[in-house]
Amino acid sequence: MKYDIKDRYEKYVIFSAEADTFKQAVESALKKHINLSRADLSRVDLSGVNLSRVDLIKTDLSQSNLSKANLYGANLSRANLAEADLSGSNLYAADLTGANLTNANVSKSDLSGCDLTGSNLSGTDFSGSEMLGALLPHPSRIAA
Repeated sequence: MKYDIKDRYEKYVIFSAEADTFKQAVESALKKHINLSRADLSRVDLSGVNLSRVDLIKTDLSQSNLSKANLYGANLSRANLAEADLSGSNLYAADLTGANLTNANVSKSDLSGCDLTGSNLSGTDFSGSEMLGALLPHPSRIAA
């Protein structure tokens, strides 16, 4: 079956592949070093996929299954991860600045050394996660 990976904003095709699943199409794009920044990868199963050091800037991963994925050093700045399942994932040293993690499941994940500054963490489940050295969003300061 033919799968198209599209730009989340302008809807043009970033990469096209013949594969059995969308997950395999994404893995094929990664092998060919296709830039997946701004891609629409929402509502797909990417569990266990190796996305280490991949640029996923402004990528839509909302409602996707990224459980047990390797996102070591990935650039997820301004990515949409709302309601995504990242449980058991390796997010060590990932850049999540300005990312939307609203209601995401990040339980039992390694977020050590990752940067979450400016991120929306409303309703995010971090239970059982390692966060040693992670940079967290600072609460807004109200002018006196």
